[in-house]
Amino acid sequence: MTSSKPVHSVASGMFLSLRCCESLMSIQLLLKKPFLRFPQFRSICRSSRNVVNELPGRLPPRKMPFLKTKRLPLLLFLLSISVSAQAGGLLQQLQKPQAQKLKSQKLPLHRQSEEQPPSPEREFRAAWIATVDNIDFPSRKGLPLEEQKRELLAALELAKKLRLNALIFQVRPMTDAVYRSNIEPWSEFLTGEMGKPQSFDPLEFLVAEAHKRGILVHAWFNPYRSYHPSAKTMSPKHISKTHPELVRQYGKYLWLDPTDAAGQAHSIKVIADVVRRYDIDGVHFDDYFYPYIERDAAGNDIPFPDEKNWNAYQAAGGKLGRSDWRRMHVNDFIAAVGREVKRIKPQVLYGISPFGIWQPMPELGIEGFNSYEGLYADSKKWLQDGTVDYFVPQLYWETARRAQSYPILLEWWKSQNSKKRHVWPGLATYRIGRNADWTAGELLNQISLTRKSDDTHGAVHFSFKSLRNDLGGVQKALIDGPYMRDALIPVSPWIKTARPSAPRVSIEHGKALAYVKWAEQGKTKAFWFVVYAKDKEGWSYSILPAGERSISLSADRVIEKVIVKSVDRLGNESP
Repeated sequence: MTSSKPVHSVASGMFLSLRCCESLMSIQLLLKKPFLRFPQFRSICRSSRNVVNELPGRLPPRKMPFLKTKRLPLLLFLLSISVSAQAGGLLQQLQKPQAQKLKSQKLPLHRQSEEQPPSPEREFRAAWIATVDNIDFPSRKGLPLEEQKRELLAALELAKKLRLNALIFQVRPMTDAVYRSNIEPWSEFLTGEMGKPQSFDPLEFLVAEAHKRGILVHAWFNPYRSYHPSAKTMSPKHISKTHPELVRQYGKYLWLDPTDAAGQAHSIKVIADVVRRYDIDGVHFDDYFYPYIERDAAGNDIPFPDEKNWNAYQAAGGKLGRSDWRRMHVNDFIAAVGREVKRIKPQVLYGISPFGIWQPMPELGIEGFNSYEGLYADSKKWLQDGTVDYFVPQLYWETARRAQSYPILLEWWKSQNSKKRHVWPGLATYRIGRNADWTAGELLNQISLTRKSDDTHGAVHFSFKSLRNDLGGVQKALIDGPYMRDALIPVSPWIKTARPSAPRVSIEHGKALAYVKWAEQGKTKAFWFVVYAKDKEGWSYSILPAGERSISLSADRVIEKVIVKSVDRLGNESP
């Protein structure tokens, strides 16, 4: 929806044609028909209506009285002053007697033939907030509730300052819950004792407060990890106690068996419960599927204990090798989660952040851990099949590290993206200062590489603590560099949903300020509003959270036009 000053409606009509007449009619409407006090203006306006009713160039002379000798000079005079006049010129003088009447007046619709504003930046800017071992939140186990709230609010304020538009919040670090759940016990990392309840729900609070600030929240689940060695307590309601047959001891960890259908169903039930009950914007997994290799006291690799299900598979005539059998179960689970999330709420994004190297690629000089064989994660398949909406390969290496070079790996992942899903790499912000090559400048260079392709407009920082601690001056580097302006997230065109409707806009004129207000319309709710304003310096825009419904603009800017658009949580913009 568009609002413009009267001068713009006239000045935009530069031809003796339909545009001229429409401009005169716009002035007439905006100034509540003051011209009708003058006979010559009444005649011109009547002529304008005639012109509007027929195509230019086919008008009979009898319907063009304004071209008669007596009226042509008057029309040319009006056109010349309207081109040169500014908000403080002739039209402002004409408006003075009507100043009180202009308040709260609806402004005219934007005409498609007029100059359009530039598109706002599109980029997914996020950071992980890890709760396992109290990496990012809360700062310690058993933190008092008010301090938990303060820490979350401080995180949101920093995210807003850095112009992030999303946070990925770990809600299930080890088959426990950093939120109120009837399925799994409260997390020890939150309350200090697994299963000990608290009245404050961090996920509910974070979602509400983030949305107030125009920040998305993705719920981050660990699908299989059931116990972490940094934990010290156990609840009788933990799955290792209620369903011990689903849980395997693996080194210092407990792990749900990825090949067990009942274990998969339990995790899907947990995820579906959160999707239903919370207004989250995404569901997210990290790189933990099968666990990273644990070693015994002698330094030997410990095999994962899934032999019971493996033996049953073979006895039933299964033909796959053990590695392929494991990958099959992980693939089936990943696909099942995506189907369930989309069945409940199609607008919730589904994302995975796998280890950055699928398999070593000698032909590209890429070496390192083989996640395809080590974690049984066929992450390339998930991307190529379009199983996920967004993909965050953990590219935690600097450009100079040739065997794991960031730009080479980023290009390889882009080349695998046949379904054109989002590829937003995970960045090792935590490594700034670890060596001479890892600087804030390296991070900015990595972000700049993501901007060279439409598929990779975005990045996720690990982890939030690194941003909070301002490693290497990263805050200023981001604010003064790639995150200088606010950004909307890229759209996901494969998710079919109705675009939001344009809001209804009005304006109030004051001596020092113009107050622009808008009201939402239609069924699709806005998550952001974008306010475009054109002044004497050109176009500018502001991205505001959906809770804000007004903005004040300085009269000194000589605003020529204002456009307000609704944007939903998927980044779809209204007409």
